[in-house]
Amino acid sequence: MSEREQEARRRRLEALRGAGVDPFPARTGPRVPVAQVRDRFDAMDAEALEAAAESVAVCGRILAQRSFGKLVFLTLLDEGARIQVTARKQELDPEVFAFVKALDVGDFARFEGRVWRTQKGELSVDVASAELLAKALRPLPEKWHGLKDVEMRYRQRTLDLLVNEDARRIAVLRSRTIRALRSFLDARGFLEVETPVLQPLYGGAAALPFETHHATYDQKLYLRISDELYLKRLVAGGLDRVYEIGHNFRNEGVSRKHNPEFTMLECYRAYADYRDMMELTEAMIESIAREVRGDTRIEFRGEKIDLKGPWPRVTLRDAIAEATGVDVLETDDLEGLRQAVRARGLDPGEAPTWAKLVDDLFSAHVEPGLVQPTFVTDYPWELSPLAKRSAEEPRLVERFEPFLAGMEIGNAFSELNDPDDQRQRLEAQAGARRAGDAEAHPLDEDYIRTLEYGLPPTGGLGVGVDRLVMVLSDAAHIREVILFPHLRPEVNPRDDG
Repeated sequence: MSEREQEARRRRLEALRGAGVDPFPARTGPRVPVAQVRDRFDAMDAEALEAAAESVAVCGRILAQRSFGKLVFLTLLDEGARIQVTARKQELDPEVFAFVKALDVGDFARFEGRVWRTQKGELSVDVASAELLAKALRPLPEKWHGLKDVEMRYRQRTLDLLVNEDARRIAVLRSRTIRALRSFLDARGFLEVETPVLQPLYGGAAALPFETHHATYDQKLYLRISDELYLKRLVAGGLDRVYEIGHNFRNEGVSRKHNPEFTMLECYRAYADYRDMMELTEAMIESIAREVRGDTRIEFRGEKIDLKGPWPRVTLRDAIAEATGVDVLETDDLEGLRQAVRARGLDPGEAPTWAKLVDDLFSAHVEPGLVQPTFVTDYPWELSPLAKRSAEEPRLVERFEPFLAGMEIGNAFSELNDPDDQRQRLEAQAGARRAGDAEAHPLDEDYIRTLEYGLPPTGGLGVGVDRLVMVLSDAAHIREVILFPHLRPEVNPRDDG
């Protein structure tokens, strides 16, 4: 930003104060939202507007200014809606005209005047009076229009929202998506609850946590990686249908699908299993698509997708076998699976365990091709320490993941409610932690005690809200749908105001 321009704005600020004008008044006079002005007058032609001779008061931020000597044109932005404001020298008190002409792009102002159409047919408010609501001391940079530096957009989200219509569209769609999630679950008898973000013991997922410290108790605490264990405590306590939409935190890599801070919906329903949660999932996402997009048919990165249920179901075993020719359940040891993978001409990589190699095969060879909505079911128990075993195949658990647009957007189980089985699995996870797996699930004695009091058969579901919004908004990167994503520290911060 030009220092000369900033100094000029400072001089205009002091001139206003010297003239007795408060550049940051506390009150705003009566106003009509610009969107309402447009709704009311857009259909009227110039003759009808002249005959009506109606005046309105509008407020907003000045996005553009053009001055032609005796005529000034301003573009005003108010809650996403824009309208032109005109000031004509021959029809105004000289002080009012000079005041309007001296306003800067970025200033907030209030204008009163008659609604009319210019010769080019532009609906406009012709100024009769004007007042400053807030002085902008930094200009909106011209280079922002058509800006290609996407990281700068994320760092300067205020400017991005002002000049990038797509950024505003996504922000609004995200809000409507969360509202639709709540409405769907509320209508089905679920109770919205809140669980701790700071936890003495994290759990509910395989992830590395962020750590912090409670000074008063001299206690190590963790930012939660999941709401799961607390929500199931509530089901055990008699709240049969609960959900939470909140932030989770995982101290892991950043990619187009991952942000360290992200939003999850988790819901739990007593007397249900994973089949019930599949029906809930497809009905919920279909409902949300209709609410926020008006249709179940959408397009994501050029791919046409239909979210209408029922969705196809495929087992993890069959999905991997179809994509690679490897039957992962033919052998349950790591070296045997590696040999089977090599026999198919594939690289098994450096997976440290059999379960991790299964997961790697799926992520590399299956997940990218799951563009249409699909449920992948029946995972190995080693990958799912909190899910109930399958009665038909004890090596598997009753678990599914929903996939959309080549991304996993959720996770769901028939929840494990056998406290002895749960202890054995968490003890196995503890052994994996001692062996060096930093993401293995910790042993939670308090949660096992809850299960010993009794948890009814329960279906649980988690949905990544950010990824769902990515699909619904056709956003290529998760940072597009998070208003303030985590970014790498700037080495040489620039002044881009």
